[in-house]
Amino acid sequence: MDRPGRPRRRPEVLLGGKGYDSDPNRRELRKCRMLPVISRRGAPNIEGLGKLRYVVEQAFALLYQFRRLAVRWERRTELHDAFISLASSLICWRRLEKTQA
Repeated sequence: MDRPGRPRRRPEVLLGGKGYDSDPNRRELRKCRMLPVISRRGAPNIEGLGKLRYVVEQAFALLYQFRRLAVRWERRTELHDAFISLASSLICWRRLEKTQA
């Protein structure tokens, strides 16, 4: 019996900073059939990696502007998920207002 919904897809590539540079980490990623894109310690940074990671960090920073989301106070996950959805909607609304002004 199959599970309902879309089949799971693994990412083909995993991006990481120099803090994740170790041979055991790379081996485990390759076992899972993922290509590790991790800068080696002492080597220059990978070109363009910061641009890709910045998108994720910016998303977290935008969500954490709503102080209630920085630390999870709600006991029920449904409430926390609702606040994240509301915050995401407000962020999108503000961005749309800026582009149309």
